[in-house]
Amino acid sequence: MDDVPAALGSLFRAINGHDPVAVAACFVPEYLNETPVHPSRGFSGRAQVRENWSHILAAVPDLAAVLVRWGTSAPRDPATLWAEWDWSGTRGDGTHMRMRGVTVLGIGSAGAADTGDDAIRWSRFYMEEVDAESVAVATAVERTVGSAP
Repeated sequence: MDDVPAALGSLFRAINGHDPVAVAACFVPEYLNETPVHPSRGFSGRAQVRENWSHILAAVPDLAAVLVRWGTSAPRDPATLWAEWDWSGTRGDGTHMRMRGVTVLGIGSAGAADTGDDAIRWSRFYMEEVDAESVAVATAVERTVGSAP
């Protein structure tokens, strides 16, 4: 984790520390979240980050986040990075929860009121729940696009 950008390392530690206040502190106050696969789920503001993570960490108290890999689009845009995640834990009802996916993050100065490190200004969120059922690829394709004529 030594070579991970400061903002990403802080987010990783805050999630695994089960601290929604620390998670929210990783984001600038005017943070913008886009969720391209589910457009109506996008939002703005650090307060919503804190609300979301307060709910997540209460509902899945043993949540563990694994940072599978990360990268930047440097040298073209070193302030944009991506992170591949694997999140898992147990819901309050005892069922297993697992999400995997990628977040694309825009990093920039958080301002004097924050930690002084770079913070997350925006993200494109591509995290999805892992399928509980086994589905063959042909069935998955048909479910997505329909039957061939």
